[in-house]
Amino acid sequence: MRIPWKHAVVTGAVLALAAPLGLSAVANAVVANGATNSAATNSAAAYAAEANVALGKPITASSVTQDYVARNANDGNTGTYWEGAGGQYPAHLTVDLGAEADLARLVVTLPPADVWSSRTQTFSVLGRSDGEPGFRTLKASAAYAFSPASGNTVEIPLAGQADEIRLAFTANTGAGSGQVSELRVWGTPTGAEPTPDPTPTPSPTAGPNHALNRPATASSVQWTYGAGNAVDGNTATYWEGAAGQYPSTLDVGLATPTQLTSVRVRLNPDGVWAARTQTFSVLGRTGTGEWQELKASAAYSFAPGSGNVVNVPVTGTASDIRLRFTANTGAGNGQVAELEAYGVPSPEPTPTPTPTPTPTPTPTPSPTPTPTDPPVDPTRGAPVPYTTYEAEDGTYTGTLLQTDPQRTFGHTNFATESSGRESVRLTGTGQRVEFTSTVPTNSIVVRNSIPDAASGGGQEKTLSLYADGQFVQKLTLSSRHSWLYGTTDDPEGLTNTPGPDARRLFDESHALLGRSYPAGTRFSLQRDAGDDAAWYVIDLIELEQVAPPATKPAACTSITEYGAIPDDGIQDTAAIQAAVTADQNGEIDCVWIPAGQWRQEKKILTDDPLNRGQHNQVGIRDVTIRGAGMWHSQLYSLIQPQDAGGINHPHEGNFGFDIDDNTQISGIAIFGSGRIRGGDGNAEGGVALNGRFGKGTTISDVWIEHANVGAWVGRDYSNIPELWNPGDGLRFTGMRIRNTYADGINFANGTRNSTVSGSSFRNTGDDALAVWASRYVKDTSVDIGHDNHFRNNTVQLPWRANGIAIYGGYGNTIENNLVSDTMNYPGIMLATDHDPLPFSGTTLIANNGLYRTGGAFWNEDQEFGAITLFAQGRDIPGVTIRDTDVVDSTYDGIQFKTGGGNLPDVRLTNVTIDRSTNGSGILAMAGARGNAILSDVTVTNSRDGDIVKEPGSTFTFTGQ
Repeated sequence: MRIPWKHAVVTGAVLALAAPLGLSAVANAVVANGATNSAATNSAAAYAAEANVALGKPITASSVTQDYVARNANDGNTGTYWEGAGGQYPAHLTVDLGAEADLARLVVTLPPADVWSSRTQTFSVLGRSDGEPGFRTLKASAAYAFSPASGNTVEIPLAGQADEIRLAFTANTGAGSGQVSELRVWGTPTGAEPTPDPTPTPSPTAGPNHALNRPATASSVQWTYGAGNAVDGNTATYWEGAAGQYPSTLDVGLATPTQLTSVRVRLNPDGVWAARTQTFSVLGRTGTGEWQELKASAAYSFAPGSGNVVNVPVTGTASDIRLRFTANTGAGNGQVAELEAYGVPSPEPTPTPTPTPTPTPTPTPSPTPTPTDPPVDPTRGAPVPYTTYEAEDGTYTGTLLQTDPQRTFGHTNFATESSGRESVRLTGTGQRVEFTSTVPTNSIVVRNSIPDAASGGGQEKTLSLYADGQFVQKLTLSSRHSWLYGTTDDPEGLTNTPGPDARRLFDESHALLGRSYPAGTRFSLQRDAGDDAAWYVIDLIELEQVAPPATKPAACTSITEYGAIPDDGIQDTAAIQAAVTADQNGEIDCVWIPAGQWRQEKKILTDDPLNRGQHNQVGIRDVTIRGAGMWHSQLYSLIQPQDAGGINHPHEGNFGFDIDDNTQISGIAIFGSGRIRGGDGNAEGGVALNGRFGKGTTISDVWIEHANVGAWVGRDYSNIPELWNPGDGLRFTGMRIRNTYADGINFANGTRNSTVSGSSFRNTGDDALAVWASRYVKDTSVDIGHDNHFRNNTVQLPWRANGIAIYGGYGNTIENNLVSDTMNYPGIMLATDHDPLPFSGTTLIANNGLYRTGGAFWNEDQEFGAITLFAQGRDIPGVTIRDTDVVDSTYDGIQFKTGGGNLPDVRLTNVTIDRSTNGSGILAMAGARGNAILSDVTVTNSRDGDIVKEPGSTFTFTGQ
């Protein structure tokens, strides 16, 4: 049975360990070279004044072996560990304590003695304070003996202050690099009050507990220990904040303003909950007023002998109560089994605490009037279940960001990368974006940007969500998957190392809310005092009424029957693979992925028994995988693909599925670990769905984020020729693909008769949708990409390349789509670059809407139209563009680009082009060859003219 580490706490001490040592075990530890006997030099009282300031804090390593990543070294679990890459000395393990701390000692452990043998590791201990250019030596390099007889633990006394600690390994007799299961840094944050106040004696309380079963929210949650547990009347359940994320808050909304007399905080009285001290303050507010302190921060002792309860007298009137935690000697954050509030309901609010009136924000006038786009044709785009609200269309007290007329991209241009080319920046406490919902919702998605970490790699910050003036919860925003730097247009030339020019500035945060809110709710995203990013840029918000988790079909077998455990942070790959293999072998009929967070660090595939090729290239077949819904059944990865190991190619990643034939997947999410497309020392982004795909494959209602590619359909014929099986008759529906580093879905390698429909794509790093009739096929005269269809999809904000593209083939169509806000390339493009097999037959572009598309690329020297036809070296015959609206293009509306091929008889019928901002309505470039036949084409408000031929062009226009 797995025991949560927070329960394994030594009585009278502050050690909260996964494999508890106790003070006596530490006292008897055998260490070497400056490691001391802790019991001989420190009293229990001295230990109680300290905390493990490294627990759950950001931690990095100079290298990693397989999936033994740095975060394993401070997760509170001695069963997991970090290991550096073999032979890559010196190997560094660095933890950011988050604040300056007075250092007392450092404890390094390896996994339990029944698992690991003795070894000696040689390392030094370094420290750095904020503002220091480099690390200084806290303890010179020495050899430390780890032995089962001493609990595989060494303890090293420290002195001084630091806010970062680094171990620098140079040798290990038991492995090829440094190894650490837990790095514990004991000390006291500077400015902390280590001496606990006397614990108030619980006194009789009059009247009911006004917090019982009231709405409760928290700034963060550890695992499944949610805020609602703290008001359910059951001390066997509890809330716990996410490890290390101080300060953390627990809020309870009372039914009415109440004249409070006391607040009681309980932990489970069971003896398994050993003594601990928690430091917190009590705050209150009435209505939408500011939070007021009812009881200053103090340290409160909890002990089973006294019922594990403290009673805090307070005075004041409040309709909301907040506990604000800053320390807990027994766990990585605050813990509350029951929060109780006592007092007398007040019919009228009293002056204590005094609410501070909050002015109603008013819209900030736009410096430049924006023309109104025509209504969107309801037959176009994906039938998405959410409603989108643009930040700039609400009310706000921040700063409106608007792009320049050329929509300059690649130089840290927030507005250019924003939907509608506008967004709102919040910099001051109290600034917010407000909007009123038009639909009921129990979920939220926020497209946002926050700063990168100073040295790259991103960071997480909170932003406060309010509904009708009442605090709902903290939203966690992240920049770990955004911020690429460089001026090159080579996608593998960008880097995660900070520099002056950045792109891919935005990412998205999503959350299920604790309840449903009706239409007409006034939502606010507000920067409160605890939301400490330097700034927040809010682009858009989406609200969706998410259905409850689906129930398991009778025919399906759950992955839990193969050992998967939800929400525990431990890999479930083996269980998922075992279930899929059982289905593939006919042992079960269907794989069920229940609601929960499931960690996956290896691609699900078929292990090639013949080991053909350097990397495994055999996918799954004859498999059905179903989930409880994309909001509920979510696979996620934490290890970047290049660091994960495994038998498949790192380019394909350590998450998602390799598919060969007849596979159905629905109702799940796949959240990858990619942070870059390539470069940075062979870093990779990973592919969520890849393989041959074959026949009979359908993928529906799957949410994909943070992958290099959402779905890459097809393998080269040379990859195990006997398994050649191009995609034929594939169906992708209801897909939600966001924030990739390359394509959304690419039909390559002879894919035919396949469709993507009813799907949405946003912030892709290459073509959101593409047919690439590539040459790497069995028979180039037969295996040509043909009769593929992109219908009723919504594409937004590709940060590189096209919204939708077709490279070669025949019978392919682009119909009923909405494409908006491309950064540097067309909304729709037909082209013969990338060396495809020839175009032939017909290609149809029909009933599409394009808004603010086109852009400048390739050193910003080439300007692309909203729809661009580029016959680079081969002809593109048989093109029809009809029933299409092109609005507010960055450059030309429709562009016939210079190339060596011909564009014969392009038919433009019932096409409307309005506001070609920096170009022509229709442009034939000087080197374009061919002709266009126009019928019912309307062009208005073009800067450079309606229909323009550059000097020297032989292209002709007829009709009208």
